[in-house]
Amino acid sequence: MGASAPTLGLLTEQAQQALLIAAAVSLPVLLLSAIIGLLSSLFQASTQIQDSLITHLPRVLLVGIALVWLGPWMGRTIAQFAARVFGGG
Repeated sequence: MGASAPTLGLLTEQAQQALLIAAAVSLPVLLLSAIIGLLSSLFQASTQIQDSLITHLPRVLLVGIALVWLGPWMGRTIAQFAARVFGGG
């Protein structure tokens, strides 16, 4: 026989878990981007160099490196959640 229909409580719990996993997976990259932005702003304010390249290039490079480094963990975390939700376990 087929699987039973999920209850409202189960769907609510899975939605909460999905939001928490999304926050946990994105938080390291967002924090890194914010810290880099703050440091580049401090550098620009102290040197009075107003060049957009100073703001964007380090952020793009370091966020890219962070995504390459953290990507496997991010993908594994999302895949485990998806397997748990769709596999019923």
